[in-house]
Amino acid sequence: MRRRELLALPAALANAQAAPTRFQLACMTLPYSAFPLERALTGIRAAGYSYVGWGVQHERRPALAVEAPPADAARLARRCRDMGLAPVMMFATVNVEAANSLDAHRRRIAQAAAAGIPFLLTFGKTVKGEYDAFVGNLKVMAVDARQAGVTVLIKQHGGNTATGRDCARIVQEVGADSVRICYDAGNVLDYESHDPIADIATCVDVIRAFAIKDHRDTPKDEDCGPGFGEIDHYKLLRHVMRTGLDMPLVCENIFEPLVPRPATAEGVDALARRAREYLETVLSGLQTVI
Repeated sequence: MRRRELLALPAALANAQAAPTRFQLACMTLPYSAFPLERALTGIRAAGYSYVGWGVQHERRPALAVEAPPADAARLARRCRDMGLAPVMMFATVNVEAANSLDAHRRRIAQAAAAGIPFLLTFGKTVKGEYDAFVGNLKVMAVDARQAGVTVLIKQHGGNTATGRDCARIVQEVGADSVRICYDAGNVLDYESHDPIADIATCVDVIRAFAIKDHRDTPKDEDCGPGFGEIDHYKLLRHVMRTGLDMPLVCENIFEPLVPRPATAEGVDALARRAREYLETVLSGLQTVI
């Protein structure tokens, strides 16, 4: 047995004793940023999704402004649900260590609570000298999140959050159930040239969602949709097959590498559908062996 497989064994054994994970396949509205939000929602539903993530801008306007009252978030959530789309995640759009971070995140938490969205996704620059502010702000907003029934998710974004191991350290320091990890394998491979398959085993117990994207270094350094890159999603997702949790897999990047992005919303629809089908194939296969 290889060393990294041995390190992953405790997590695998723990998962084997838990109930199956209830995966929620979702698409962010982000791939539709060139089109109206309404068109993003209809496209995602038509592509076969039952879940959606909000973010970030559409036609250069926020999907939901930080300053918007919670009632606006509730109305947008009702619109999604009326279409058959349950919103499961939204972007904070403000860095955790920013000067206005606490006020902005408290507003976002209130919006998520009003909309019935369980997960608020955030990140930051987290460069040298900003670690203490990053952790300190998370500790404060964790209290608001717990009271609101919302979980704040950090994800890999370079610097002090470069890997799952780094994010798990932050989660441990915050010490609150309302702060967890949204695993972004594409960023681990892209920003750090680090193997996400080895990395995920270091943080699997604090992962509550995935930002689904892929990445390839050859023949061009480029993020892309799942199945188009160099990440083995069978190996990645096998770690979380038996958590007993509701776990969103939210497609953040669905695009083909090397070629231009679609110029039409219908072209984006086709890629959204393909990403869903790919993930369904992976999960269907894993469910037969785990």
